[in-house]
Amino acid sequence: MAGSVKEFTDANWKSEVLDSSVPVIVDFWAPWCGPCRMLAPTIEKIAEEFGDKVKVGKMNTDENSDTPGGLRISAIPTVLVFQGGKEVDRLVGVNPINKFKDTLGKLGVA
Repeated sequence: MAGSVKEFTDANWKSEVLDSSVPVIVDFWAPWCGPCRMLAPTIEKIAEEFGDKVKVGKMNTDENSDTPGGLRISAIPTVLVFQGGKEVDRLVGVNPINKFKDTLGKLGVA
């Protein structure tokens, strides 16, 4: 389904993120995190607006510890952008949608 926010886990990380043929935006969050809840509508808008051109998902850091630990996620919300299996950008905290659009623009996603 185009425009939906996926759930990333330690188990599906490689197939969903590292092996993706399109850029991937990953929102690292936790249910108790207030700023994470503030960022959620922005993440959903990006998924709706960019549809199949970008894969957008969230990873609950309380339920998945291996991947965030390996990526040096020390504060949430942290959003990582991947292209070709490599991290190409990192946005920490609550950022406006334009910051995400700027990053995607640099990756050739319009």
